[in-house]
Parts: sequence; structure tokens; C-alpha cells
Amino acid sequence: MDPEPLWLTQEAFDRLQAEYDDRTGELRAKITGRIEAAREEGDLKENGGYHAAKEEQGKNEARIRQLRQMLENAQVGTPEHNGTVQAGTLVTIRFAGDSETETFLLGSREESAHTSVDVYSVKSPLGASVLGLSVGDCGTFTAPNGKEIAVDVVAVEPYQS
Repeated sequence: MDPEPLWLTQEAFDRLQAEYDDRTGELRAKITGRIEAAREEGDLKENGGYHAAKEEQGKNEARIRQLRQMLENAQVGTPEHNGTVQAGTLVTIRFAGDSETETFLLGSREESAHTSVDVYSVKSPLGASVLGLSVGDCGTFTAPNGKEIAVDVVAVEPYQS
């Protein structure tokens, strides 16, 4: 089964690519250098610098794998707007019984650090409940306390970063 595509703006894709390039190049080389320097100090059992560098290497390699997967599955740009809620759209909802609306981007957490609007994943309870809906449709999701929450889709528009 192929992984689900990940919607990203061009800016987010470029940031992830730059981080990937740094982690697979310069940062990887620095960590390897620290490991080699610590090995030369002798006894590895009690060498805190060696163990710290190995731990850092493991975290770096895990992030490299995560970045590679995201970049390989990325859909870059603004999705074609067909009036339905999909990844890459700005969604305005109203919770049932509430008069105020809430607007959020249905997208990737990688977008959240660089936008002023809240970002929900398509896999989040709220995101999954509105995915595929159109203006005027109602969706429901289960809150962590077990309560069913209904939301009305008020507006759907393409996200412009």
C-alpha cells in the first residue's frame, strides 16, 4: 500500500529539502567526526561524548528517513479547488450550537510553523470529519471524552501561503 500523499506549499517543500540536504551532508559529517574523536579517547563504556554522539546520530538518521518519506510523497502547490474540503484547503467551520466560526488549514504539520492559521491533519478527528465535504455539509467526530461533536462547513477555499 502506497503512503498517503502529503500536501505542501512550495516554501514548505523547499525548507524540508534544505533540512534533508543539511542532515545528509554537513550535519552527518559533523556527527561522524564527533564519534571518531570520542573513539580515539579510548574506553567507550564510560565515554559520555561517544554515547551522546551516537544518540545524536540515531536521531539524525531517523529524521532523515522521515524527511525522505515526506519529500517522496509530497504534492507541491495548491490543489485544484473543486469546492470540497481536501488537503491544502482553508476550511471555515461552525461547531453545532455555536455562532462563531473557526478557520483552519487542512494540511501537514510541516506547514504549521510558517502560517498564522491553525493547521489540522487529514488524519486528525476534525480533519477526517470534514474531508470530502462541501459548503453546507455537516460532519461529526468523537472528542477524547467520547462526546460526538458536529461541525458545519461554512466555507472552503484554496490556501495561499
